[in-house]
Amino acid sequence: MLSLKRLLDRSLTAQAILVFLLGLGVVALIRRDEHPAVWVLHSALYTGIAVAVLAVQRRRAARAVGTDAGGLADLNRRIRHREVPQAPEERAAVRRLVAEQLGQMERAGKWLPYWLGAMGLAAVGLFVLGAVSGSLIFSLLFAVGMVALCAWVLWMRRRSLDRLHWMRQALRQE
Repeated sequence: MLSLKRLLDRSLTAQAILVFLLGLGVVALIRRDEHPAVWVLHSALYTGIAVAVLAVQRRRAARAVGTDAGGLADLNRRIRHREVPQAPEERAAVRRLVAEQLGQMERAGKWLPYWLGAMGLAAVGLFVLGAVSGSLIFSLLFAVGMVALCAWVLWMRRRSLDRLHWMRQALRQE
């Protein structure tokens, strides 16, 4: 499991394969009546979009920190494991990465209430439509899934902020 996590952390190709397979499964579930070739085409399109977004994000973050994608993955791993680097150049790179990620999270935090509101409206709207049409189970499952997704996003955000603040504090102390 550890080697799979490290592979997914470092390799854009491994991430693309995972996104393709997940997209293929979702498209196959949603569009059961269509030909499997259409599933593959839709999944490839979604994978292409996701990989383009990931590549741009990685390039931007690596440029801001002053390292390559592999070095960026290693610095992120150090932050996750709360390993404070001892070398001055690594400390400076981690400091820049922490500042960059905290800035991104602050900017994204401004839109978080709107996103949560939109997810809540979608869940409530589908729940009401399900109640009116008589199909309450699917809409209830969707609403519970949406609440679980929003709770997971908030939990992951809090966890990331805690790690970044801890690392910034640890870099200041030494």
